[in-house]
Amino acid sequence: MSAVQSRSDDELLAECAVETFRAGGPGGQHQNKTESGVRLTHRPTGIVATARESRSQHRNRARALDRLRIALREREHTPRIRRPTKPTRAAHEKRLDEKRRRSLTKKKRRRPESDE
Repeated sequence: MSAVQSRSDDELLAECAVETFRAGGPGGQHQNKTESGVRLTHRPTGIVATARESRSQHRNRARALDRLRIALREREHTPRIRRPTKPTRAAHEKRLDEKRRRSLTKKKRRRPESDE
């Protein structure tokens, strides 16, 4: 388990600047009057996670925390090193042999050369 996943919500929130705002959009008067949108800014990394779907600020805070965890997990992920591969000598010789055979087949299709 990574360091991001092992931290509790409270520990992660302590590292964040929590900002609430009016979510806006469809939802009527309730959504237009209450500050239910949540924006979390992770201070050490500067990653911002926002949630404004629900009418509940608590539900939006939980969603924003989930999104922040996902973003932090992606940030600490390092892709595996790619090691370039090379065809074997037998495969290389087989390919060249096939090319030679095809070349001979095509030469046989040509019109015979005149002796002039």
